[in-house]
Amino acid sequence: MAFWRTSFLSAELRTHPAFALGARELAGAATGIAAWGLMTGVAMVQGGLSPLEATLMTLLVYAGSAQLTAVPLMVAGAPLWVVLAAAFCVNLRFVVFSAHLRPYLAHLPRGQRLLTGYLTGDLSYVFFAKRYPRPGATAEQRREQEAYLAGSCGLNYLAWNLASLVGIGLAHAIPTAWGLGFAGILALLGVACSLATSWLRVLSATVAGSAAVVAWALPLKLNILVAIAAAVLVCLVAEAQAPHWRRVLKGPWSGGRR
Repeated sequence: MAFWRTSFLSAELRTHPAFALGARELAGAATGIAAWGLMTGVAMVQGGLSPLEATLMTLLVYAGSAQLTAVPLMVAGAPLWVVLAAAFCVNLRFVVFSAHLRPYLAHLPRGQRLLTGYLTGDLSYVFFAKRYPRPGATAEQRREQEAYLAGSCGLNYLAWNLASLVGIGLAHAIPTAWGLGFAGILALLGVACSLATSWLRVLSATVAGSAAVVAWALPLKLNILVAIAAAVLVCLVAEAQAPHWRRVLKGPWSGGRR
């Protein structure tokens, strides 16, 4: 009980003004999140999972891109390692999110950090990073940041799972021709564009998108793995060579012009 009184879901955080602020700022994107969740619920059942299996997946996995990647592989009878590898690679971005959030949450007990990491979604992370570019320096600042993240993640979790459960329940009544998939794609596209804040991130997105299209014919959606591997490789090389390229661009042929 002590954990819940001081945890990510505690009353102290829910009553903090930053909690409502976090929920309010995410509310504008909640429609896109719900559309994506609804489509994912429909897709899981229409893809071959039972309603119970789909419900367990959406509540436990809580990652739309990984769910949509894993379901067709499971239905196609792909080896377990392929399913796990594909879902892992699709969710690698959360490793980056966690590394960035570590200074903000390192003071919390491990249980709270694990719960916060589980509940933090793409848009919650984006809004939080924009609102708080630096970790709090005082206990009050850290509490404010925790409350903001709790409000944002709480609304994100509810919007996603409630819509996904509705999609699971109405899977055979909602035709995919309604274009829900396109609404979900638009929601993810907004996330991707908001994260493209440096030339390295733009390069990563460009390489990954191009590689995914080129490798589209590969079976078992292995084009996703190819895209991720290509983007990581190119960006590692680009990051390592960046200092050299800067020196070259400042070479004698620049003519001294500003």
